[in-house]
Amino acid sequence: MFITTTENVPGKEIVDVKGLVQGSTVQSKHVGRDIGAGLKTLVGGEIKGYSEMMNEAREIATQRMIQEAESMGANGIIGMRYQSSQIMNSAAEVIAYGTAVVFKD
Repeated sequence: MFITTTENVPGKEIVDVKGLVQGSTVQSKHVGRDIGAGLKTLVGGEIKGYSEMMNEAREIATQRMIQEAESMGANGIIGMRYQSSQIMNSAAEVIAYGTAVVFKD
């Protein structure tokens, strides 16, 4: 699956637009990591547990988006974007979305 954040791809011709595709997940960390993260905010720096959580969430959301595009018969996704939001303390939703297309072979 070819995925790009751009609307056009030089050298590739779009022969069909299938429509919007998306994938999402809600992720959280366990209480022990949350306490550690709270302490980390006192001294500053990267909170690696949350960085890992968000990387995992983006990967899951992307794979779900790809599965939806494949089920529509697409071989590419253009205009791909991520969006995240806090659902509750220590839980975040990540959405991956774009436009499923068929590129000429």
